[in-house]
Amino acid sequence: MDRVPARRDERMKIYTIGYEAVTMAEFVAALQTAGVRRVIDVRALPLSRRPGFSKSSLAAELATHDIDYVHLKALGTPKRGRDAAKKGDVATLRAVYDEQLELPEAQAQAAIMLDLAAEMPSALLCFEREPAHCHRTLLLEAVGQGAEVIELYA
Repeated sequence: MDRVPARRDERMKIYTIGYEAVTMAEFVAALQTAGVRRVIDVRALPLSRRPGFSKSSLAAELATHDIDYVHLKALGTPKRGRDAAKKGDVATLRAVYDEQLELPEAQAQAAIMLDLAAEMPSALLCFEREPAHCHRTLLLEAVGQGAEVIELYA
């Protein structure tokens, strides 16, 4: 598959979205309204208690709307970071996630993520509704390379 990078005179756009407290219909509508054609799942564990948001069922539902799905596990937050996030301990979350991003697999997947986002309108997916409470913001701060970040809310 050929990668088509953003034109040099254009700033690449990367969308982000959380599915906390939304229905699948609201989630898909937000993606479609923004013109997102690919969801890049950056959860370490792509499982959810919310119906439809676990990896297989999510990928299947998105496919019915012509939205591609890719899971990049190495860009997820390790358990210690997830536990810190649940407690509102942003300093620990940041420290743990910075360590995660130093791993070769995470660096490789970050490069893949950027290639995928340059290829077509893509949204990073995680649970938290508010990006400030989620590692997807830390990810883009670390590797976003000046991309325009657009937060979607369903």
